[in-house]
Amino acid sequence: MIYFQALNKADLQALLLPLSTGEAQARYRAKQIFKWVYQRHVTDWDQMTDVSKAARQWMKDNVEIYRLQEATRQQAVDGTAKFLWSLTDGKTIESVIIPAALQNDDEERPTPEDSKLAGREAPSSPEASWGRLTACISSQVGCAMACKFCLTGVQGLDRHLQAHEIVAQIYELRKVAPITNVVFMGMGEPLHNLENVIKACEILIDADGLALSRRKVTVSTSGLVPAIDELGKRVPVSLAISLNGSNDEQRGAIMPVNRKWPISELLAACKRYPLGAHRRITFEYVMLKGQNDSLEDAARVVKLLKGIPNKINLIPFNEHPASEFKRPSDEVVRAFQRYLLDRSLVATVRISRGRDILAACGQLRSIFGTARGTEKHKDWNQLTTSAV
Repeated sequence: MIYFQALNKADLQALLLPLSTGEAQARYRAKQIFKWVYQRHVTDWDQMTDVSKAARQWMKDNVEIYRLQEATRQQAVDGTAKFLWSLTDGKTIESVIIPAALQNDDEERPTPEDSKLAGREAPSSPEASWGRLTACISSQVGCAMACKFCLTGVQGLDRHLQAHEIVAQIYELRKVAPITNVVFMGMGEPLHNLENVIKACEILIDADGLALSRRKVTVSTSGLVPAIDELGKRVPVSLAISLNGSNDEQRGAIMPVNRKWPISELLAACKRYPLGAHRRITFEYVMLKGQNDSLEDAARVVKLLKGIPNKINLIPFNEHPASEFKRPSDEVVRAFQRYLLDRSLVATVRISRGRDILAACGQLRSIFGTARGTEKHKDWNQLTTSAV
């Protein structure tokens, strides 16, 4: 049996060709079926009334629409929703719906607490009255990158997600809320699972598939240079780089990937990455107290990113019991941001959504211990499992 979400439209067309009078008819049938499943949310092949009986029967006999099993769902006070999915092999992954009242991609709005102070209540659910709904999805069970500040990284890598397991996250989340943006910033290093992520992106941006704008699908990477080049050649999505350090010594101490592909090689790949008009690469910078948050660091970041169309997303560290790192003060974060802004860089401070349900950046994990390495943090396992 073939999982439908593992097929891009070209794959489906090839499967339908023997049932068709030619390539044109197979292409038309593939387009019809894509729209039935991804845009009309029909899962019964017999209900696809404008598809030929022979094609419907073949799909019925050979293709299954993959469904993720929702294990738990948690709702944060700020409207963020976190989903724990059970996979067919018993492994678990997490996805998050992040609501934001934004006017454009470069503008952050106040936190819900700030909104209350201003006399505006934050919507209480992910589908209610938000300007943008971002799905943060996973690409692996666990992660092999071992970034020291990231909770997913302490688990180690259990396995890659297949394309159908990636696409199914959006397929399920769209039944909950009208998702407008997708970021590959959940569990795993997306470019370590390059082929499955590319296949998933093709389906996400297909006009007959999930029909997301290519600029609203963002793949984030810790810095796998050859895979950055390959991604840019094969699928026109947005790119985000986890920078998190202003020199190699600093970055290498918290991100082992930097020892193989240092900052100079990473930024050279960024300069090669094909960007359309008015497009920029997002550089994510997790700020760690006393580690990478000085104005000297800010000055080095300005020099590093010269010549690259960029947006800098400052992320004050989201503390968790498994980490020794601390969050810098708001004053330090704002001073760092101001230094960048005064030098004409676009720099926003990430609003940490869903911290009360462990859904913020760097906090996702497989909470039932299905990824290797979880035994290292039994206290954290107990804390998180008691919260659901």
